Amino acid sequence: MTDPGDDELARIAAGTHSGPHSVLGQHPLAPAAEDGTGPVAIRALRPLAETVTALLQGGEVAMEHLGHGVWQGVHEHGLTDYTLRTTYSGDAEWTADDPYRFLPSVGEVDLHLFGEGRHERLWQVLGAHVREVSGHGGAAVRGTAFAVWAPHATAVRLIGDFNNWNGQLHALRRLDETGVWELFVPGLEPGNAYKYEIRTAAGDWIEKADPMAQFTEVAPATASVVGTSRYRWGDSSWLAERAAGEPQNKPISVYELHVGSWRPGLGYRELADQLVDYVHETGFTHVEFLPLAEHPFGGSWGYQQTGYYAPTSRWGHPDDLRYLIDRLHQGGIGVYVDWVPGHFATDAFALAKFDGQPLYEHSDPRLGEHRDWGTLIFNFGDSQVRNFLVANALYWLEEFHVDGLRVDAVASMLYLDYSRGAGEWVPNKYGGRENLEAISFLQEATATAYKLYPGIVMMAEESTSWGGVTQPTVNGGLGFGLKWNMGWMNDSLRYVAQDPMWRGYHQGELTFSFVYAFSENFLLPISHDEVVHGKGSLLGKMPGDHWQQLANVRTYLAYQWAHPGKQLLFMGQEFGQPSEWSEERGLDWWILDQPAHRGLLQFVAQLNRVYRENAALWAQDFTADGFGFIDGSDTANSVLSFLRWDREGNPIAAIFNFSGVPLSDYRVGLPSAGVWEELLNSDAVEFGGSGVGNLGSVEAAAPGHQGQPASAELTLPPLGALYLRPAAQA
Repeated sequence: MTDPGDDELARIAAGTHSGPHSVLGQHPLAPAAEDGTGPVAIRALRPLAETVTALLQGGEVAMEHLGHGVWQGVHEHGLTDYTLRTTYSGDAEWTADDPYRFLPSVGEVDLHLFGEGRHERLWQVLGAHVREVSGHGGAAVRGTAFAVWAPHATAVRLIGDFNNWNGQLHALRRLDETGVWELFVPGLEPGNAYKYEIRTAAGDWIEKADPMAQFTEVAPATASVVGTSRYRWGDSSWLAERAAGEPQNKPISVYELHVGSWRPGLGYRELADQLVDYVHETGFTHVEFLPLAEHPFGGSWGYQQTGYYAPTSRWGHPDDLRYLIDRLHQGGIGVYVDWVPGHFATDAFALAKFDGQPLYEHSDPRLGEHRDWGTLIFNFGDSQVRNFLVANALYWLEEFHVDGLRVDAVASMLYLDYSRGAGEWVPNKYGGRENLEAISFLQEATATAYKLYPGIVMMAEESTSWGGVTQPTVNGGLGFGLKWNMGWMNDSLRYVAQDPMWRGYHQGELTFSFVYAFSENFLLPISHDEVVHGKGSLLGKMPGDHWQQLANVRTYLAYQWAHPGKQLLFMGQEFGQPSEWSEERGLDWWILDQPAHRGLLQFVAQLNRVYRENAALWAQDFTADGFGFIDGSDTANSVLSFLRWDREGNPIAAIFNFSGVPLSDYRVGLPSAGVWEELLNSDAVEFGGSGVGNLGSVEAAAPGHQGQPASAELTLPPLGALYLRPAAQA
């Protein structure tokens, strides 16, 4: 081996060499003898040093300055472990291990899988990982291995608080044509902040946070953080039961919340006990968190992300989030998390033009820019970008044990002309508007998640009539387990906003959803999007005085819970929050001092209890066998009535009076004669109602009515809902 030339030494000193390990570190000068000995050159970059000495187990090796701050020493001990002692003017001395004496920390198999875009555990390879690495004969060395994908970079350096944000001594090497760069830094422990300093093809240096970082500084700081998890999970029973079941055939009522504004001031760990107790009180089966991945602007609620693998540090350490999810699981509560693979934030420190050119985003702005949200769109046709996203879905399922992901803004991914005018979009290869690459990505993500984590749920927020969202990928579907029913949400909210006097003219808005209720596996959402941006709260959408508004909410929620499909409610609506939600303040918890609002909370708790305990309300959500109209066309009275059935043939009758007056002697057809108990009455006094009802039960008998073999005369409360079931089922 010849000594490096002056030009190569200059590039090492300037940090522009793509393979610094080929110059620095130790290099045999001749084949080793049988005992491993032989001449070896050790080189190190130590600018401004007066002396540099390699400290070997067999002695010391004085090094000479070759030029440009690069020093070299030769010894006969063969490849061996060593440290470097450096002296500077003024008798300053620094002894440190040498990052350049270690073999690559990323293996050939990992590089091959990532090169093909098929690495399902990518987060275990790229990013920063605290490890113990063996050198040449000595004890294993603890440090941190860094690896980053930057194919357009001409050089990459590591900067951080451990080197005063000067990356001169921590240049990474490029490992392959895919563009993975790597460096192992011995002695570097968790807690250190870092970024990558990337030299672009144009010769500029830019600073970037680690796309694969699993820990970050607390916003507004933007550096990544070296970290490790020490959490020990206690939810093995939950996971085993989950894997053995089919969530579509189980009760799912979801409480959606934003961590920062549920009860401001609580971190992940402090939230745990309070949230578990509250969900037990209200009876929801699952919680769904608005996005938890790191994001620079709190007002985006997490939907404009920069750190896909890092839970936001606003509310604590990632292990604190693990504790929160573990406590929920141990309390029998499932956990969903909002996932945002459709677009990402444009902040200069993060993914945007990561290595100086479009990388994660598509280079064509007609495909790579989301003008509605001021964000960038992932390049779904790039193998490594797809790998980054698919592995990210698996990361949340694996590392945080979440029970499902709600995929945000799926419609924006499916259509190339989404929110674009003529000439502002690029057709696919067949001339169509479908984004074939995004479709393929979604299919890969859902299929892989279900393959590896049976019992989880992948949910699509998809607002169009795209066919097959919840069909298996083998049948050409997108492979989701659930689809948010945005049509039901819009139609039903329009209906209940009408004055009861005019609702009869709008009955179709209440019943149209039954026409397509079984075309997909639907979840019925009243989400955060319906209580922001001037839309007001759910309570505020209701007509009438305060009592009528609360009665409307109770009846509407009873209708939502009885409708085929699973259901979701955003925080605050369960007790009738008066004001529109804002992430900048907490919920209107004070309103629970008013008995009427406390009554609504008690109603939701009872509604969830009745729901969980009666399989007719959930066991056949996705088949017409579980549903039948009693009467959907009583526009004169604004009454809707239907039946739900479980798999054993047990029914529940749900009757809704959306008019503002009580209805006496109202005949309803029922599938069997006998006593039917009043399982739920939204107008009960304890819920804040007027107490109109049927004294707990009714008697059904011949003659039949409304196509049913029996019937009963009921008293329907104003703006009220009744659930009835045969007393024999009790």
